Amino acid sequence: MIVVSGAVTARPDTLDQLLDAALEHVRRSRTEPGCLQHGVSIDAEDPLTLVFYEEWRDRAALDAHFQVPESLGFMKTVRALAASQTKMKILPIQSRD
Repeated sequence: MIVVSGAVTARPDTLDQLLDAALEHVRRSRTEPGCLQHGVSIDAEDPLTLVFYEEWRDRAALDAHFQVPESLGFMKTVRALAASQTKMKILPIQSRD
């Protein structure tokens, strides 16, 4: 499994637009093959920051997600609306069942 965590801070005048785009992206991403979980929330300590958490079956599923035209469009929207650069971590996780 692959876990992705990320955060992006909106400008005060773009928060609503960024949140709408993020929710649309999350809902669409959940339908992709290999997506186990995908969510976004508002940081309790910084209400202009959106925090993303994703789980993907494997790296191939995540790589495919990054190539979906809607994902590419979402990243373009994020760059246009963000106050700073997006932070992202991609972590391979080994389960102990």
